[in-house]
Amino acid sequence: MEYRQLGKTDMQVSVMALGCWPFAGGQFWGEQDDNDSIATVHAALDAGINFFDTAEAYEKGTSERVLGRALVGKRDKAIIATKVAGRLHREGVITACEESLRNLQTDYIDLYQIHWPNHQIPLAETVEALHHLRDQGKIRAIGVSNFAVQDFTELMSLTDCETNQMPYSLLWRVIEDEIKPLCMQHNTGILCYSSLMQGLLTGRYATADEVPDNIARTRLYAGTRPMAEHNEPGCETAVFAALKEVRRIADELGHPMATVSLAWVRQQPGVTSFLVGARKPEELAWNLPGLELTLSEDVIAELSRVTEPVKEKLAGNADMWMAPSRMR
Repeated sequence: MEYRQLGKTDMQVSVMALGCWPFAGGQFWGEQDDNDSIATVHAALDAGINFFDTAEAYEKGTSERVLGRALVGKRDKAIIATKVAGRLHREGVITACEESLRNLQTDYIDLYQIHWPNHQIPLAETVEALHHLRDQGKIRAIGVSNFAVQDFTELMSLTDCETNQMPYSLLWRVIEDEIKPLCMQHNTGILCYSSLMQGLLTGRYATADEVPDNIARTRLYAGTRPMAEHNEPGCETAVFAALKEVRRIADELGHPMATVSLAWVRQQPGVTSFLVGARKPEELAWNLPGLELTLSEDVIAELSRVTEPVKEKLAGNADMWMAPSRMR
């Protein structure tokens, strides 16, 4: 397992992190057996993964509670990242952190992230609360998620920030133009979510019609899909043309699409860690080969070239689900 420095801290995190949202089950994930989730956490630790990402918003703390149960007696082996959501006024942040600590059965959180910017509450008030929690030893480091240029620039005038968690994959490269360079300028690590674009980069779906509605709600798909919250036409034609090319390149290399796709994101400048979601140990195992494959510069460039049309279609909006963007 490769480990990388988390921002400017002394923490070393595995380059592959386990995204724990699926543990919550619920509307987006359906039935999930807690025993499977706990076994997946233990399998991750056995594989050398020490970085686990969750959030209070994942089914009202369900994901946090399951992760907390899984890490009983193993807390010292894990670096836990969780997130505070909309209640970003001072007392709301402090209350949310206390609830997350109880859910996770721990007395400190390694990385506490603002899940989404809230433009109704002064960012300075949120940051003051985070500093208070850090001074108390309840959080070790501050991070954000889904912060684009304007919000991130304001944040950096108020505090140090170790990470910015953003969607980043071969099919979602919007952050490359402005957001990623700005993070790199400030030594803020990128944590990548949806690294396999919700299964598209595994080759699971041959057409957009095969993609379930609970997944086909991003801006890659038409806003007419039942669970979509945007009004854009989608870019399915470009997406599946790009997938055909990614499959061709992967076949030429003799590796699965998922392995090649994860290797591509792992080798991108500025990336600290990429999240993979897994509901069972065997699903986690499917992703582990992405840690071993090293792509040549020519292959990386070719993968970027064949997915460029999708990047162009998405323009400057890094929000996977909404248009207009919730990110500034």
